[in-house]
Amino acid sequence: MADSPRQGGIGLEQRSIDYIPESERHGRPNTLFTLWFASNVQITAVATGALAVVLGLNLPWAIITILVGNLLGGLFMAYHSIQGPKMGIPQMIQSRAQFGMFGATLPVVVVLLMYIGFFVSSGILGGQAIGSLFHVSTPVGIVVADAVVLLITWVGYDLFHAYDRVVSVLSFVIFLVLLVKLAGMMPAHPAKSTVTLGTVLLVTSIFAAWQITWAPYVSDYSRYLPKATRSARTFWFTYLGSAVGACFIMIVGAVAAVVAESQISSNAPDYLSGLFPQVKWLFLLVIVLGVFAANLENLYGAFLTAFTSLSPSGKLAAGIKGRVIATTIVAAVATVIAIAASSNFLTNLTNFVLFLLYFLVPWTAINLTDYYIVRHGKYDIEGIFKVDGPYGRVNWPAIAIYAITVVVELPFMNSSFFEGPVAKALGGGDIAWIIGLIVGGGLYYASQRMRPAESPTPSTSGSQS
Repeated sequence: MADSPRQGGIGLEQRSIDYIPESERHGRPNTLFTLWFASNVQITAVATGALAVVLGLNLPWAIITILVGNLLGGLFMAYHSIQGPKMGIPQMIQSRAQFGMFGATLPVVVVLLMYIGFFVSSGILGGQAIGSLFHVSTPVGIVVADAVVLLITWVGYDLFHAYDRVVSVLSFVIFLVLLVKLAGMMPAHPAKSTVTLGTVLLVTSIFAAWQITWAPYVSDYSRYLPKATRSARTFWFTYLGSAVGACFIMIVGAVAAVVAESQISSNAPDYLSGLFPQVKWLFLLVIVLGVFAANLENLYGAFLTAFTSLSPSGKLAAGIKGRVIATTIVAAVATVIAIAASSNFLTNLTNFVLFLLYFLVPWTAINLTDYYIVRHGKYDIEGIFKVDGPYGRVNWPAIAIYAITVVVELPFMNSSFFEGPVAKALGGGDIAWIIGLIVGGGLYYASQRMRPAESPTPSTSGSQS
C-alpha cells in the first residue's frame, strides 16, 4: 500500500472499492443522520414533493402520501446502511455475492444510469440557483455547480461527512423559514383537486421510490465505521436522517405547489428565494449548498459503481488517481446532458424516478434477503474480489429472478411509457414496488433454500489492503 490512508480528520481519501481494514475505521454513526438529512433537505426533494399537488392531490392527502411513502421506503434504504460497517466495502460491489462477479454488472448498469440521471437533475436545479444568485445563465450555473461538486468529490469520504454536518443545519433553518412563509400565503380556497385511489397509490410510489433509490448509495457512507458499531445505531441514524428529512422538505414542496404551482415547476430556487427579496442571495446560497450535498454522492457513487464492473480486484481504482479521473469524466458528460435537458424538468423527473424504481426493487429485495435471511451477514470478503472465487462469475438463478421480478411488476406499473392492466384498473395506481419486493425476495429465498449448504462458513473479516 503506497499511501497511508488517514484514520480521521479531513484528508484525501485513499481507498475506493477495496475493503477498509479495521485499523482504518473511524467516525461515529451520528454523522449518518446529518449526512442523510442534508442529502434529502434540498431543492430536488422540494420539486419531488410538489408532484403530489401537480398530479392532483389536495394538501392533506399530499402530506399523507409523503409520510407513508418515505417512512416505508426509508426502511429498506436504512437496512442497507448496516451492511457498511459489517462488510467494509461499498454498496454495489456487495452485489457480487448475489449475482456473481460479472453477473453483478446487470444491477450495476441500472444504478450507474440512476447516478448520472440524478446528477443531471440536481445539476439543473443547482444551475438555476447559481444563475439567480450571480445573474448568469442557467447553463453557466450548471457548469459552476458541477465543478464545485467535482472538487469536493476529489477529496472524498471524510469531507462529505464534515460538509453535511454544516449544511444540514443551514438547510433546515432556511426551509423551515420558507415553510412558515408559504403557510401564511395559502389561498383561502385552494384549487380543486382530484383525490382518487389511483392517484394516492401513484404518488405514494413516487415517494417510496425516492427512498429506495437511495439504497445503492447507503453503505458507501457507513463502510469506514468500526465493525463493532451497533447495527441499531447505524440503522436509526440513517433512517431518521433520510426519511424524516425527506418528509419535512417534501411537505415544503407540496405547500409551495399549492401556493404557486407554475413557479415551483419552472424555477423553484428562484421563486422560493424571491419570497425574501432583501436576503434572496442567502436563500439561494443555502439552496446551492444543499444541491452540492446530494450531488457529490451521485458523482462519488457513479465512480464506485463503475469500478465495480471495471476492476474485479479493486486495484484498478485504488488511490486518488482513479477517483479523480473517473469523476471528472462522469461530471463532464453529465454536465453536457444537464445543459441540453434543462427544459420540462418536473415531468422528466417523475418519469425517471418511477422508471428506476421498477429495476431497483428486485435488486434491493435480493440483496437484503441474502444479507439478513440467507447468509445472516456472513460473507467471504476476499472472495468478493476474486474472479473465480466462492461467488462465481455469474449466478444465473439470481439473474433469472431479477428478470422475472421485473416482468411480474409489469401489470402493476404506471409510467410514461407503459400502464399495466392492474394499475389501470386501480385508476392509475402503481403498486409495482410492493409486488417487486415480495416476489424478488421470496423467489431468491426459495432458490437459496434449494442450494446445498456452504461449508466452511464464510468469513466477514476480509484482508484487502
